[in-house]
Amino acid sequence: MLRRRPHDENGDQEVVELAALADGTLAPERRDALKAQVAQSPELADRLSEQERAVALAQSAAAEVGAPARLRARVEAQRQVRRAPAPRRLVLAGTAAAAAAAVAVALSLALIGSSGQGERLTAALGATDLAPGATGEATLTKTSSGWRIELHATGLPRLAGGRFYEAWLRNGAGVLVPVGTFNDGLKVTLWAGVSPKEFTSFTVTRERANGDQASSGKKVLVGMVDTRGSG
Repeated sequence: MLRRRPHDENGDQEVVELAALADGTLAPERRDALKAQVAQSPELADRLSEQERAVALAQSAAAEVGAPARLRARVEAQRQVRRAPAPRRLVLAGTAAAAAAAVAVALSLALIGSSGQGERLTAALGATDLAPGATGEATLTKTSSGWRIELHATGLPRLAGGRFYEAWLRNGAGVLVPVGTFNDGLKVTLWAGVSPKEFTSFTVTRERANGDQASSGKKVLVGMVDTRGSG
């Protein structure tokens, strides 16, 4: 490994130029001169080889997952910045392992965004004859585990002693899927393993622990998921 003294600005510039040489962004007027230096120095040759391996690994990973346009634009912007003189600039990691970790993080974030994770929907819930004073709202957020549902409801008395509320999602064919139970509706977190874009009807019923897993049909809140989303 090439060693340099702390705050050695010439050494920093040398590392910057080696990184630029490895990824093809070094200015033409410096390229031949630096190549000549590398040819005469085993230490510089080793450092350049590390940079080239890191660049190859990064390009291979990006090609495999098809990085979204925003990520590619960000990488290109960073390359443009590297062309400007900046002796103290952070550069590509000196080892392929460090570069692989950085690429993995960036591509994971890109995949999260491209898969729609974090997408958010809402549902306004209204009262029924069984609970005329009840009202509620739900926020449904897509995660890697499913859809997290944050429910806030008022006008529902607390149930206990084997009695509870249960929330449901239903699709156009009438298929009903339970998404969780609770006793008090003020601050509830539920989970759905089905998409609320397809199961758009949201209801809350009163239930009793009697061994019957089917809905009682005693609805206290009803509403529809707004599938337009909020981003």
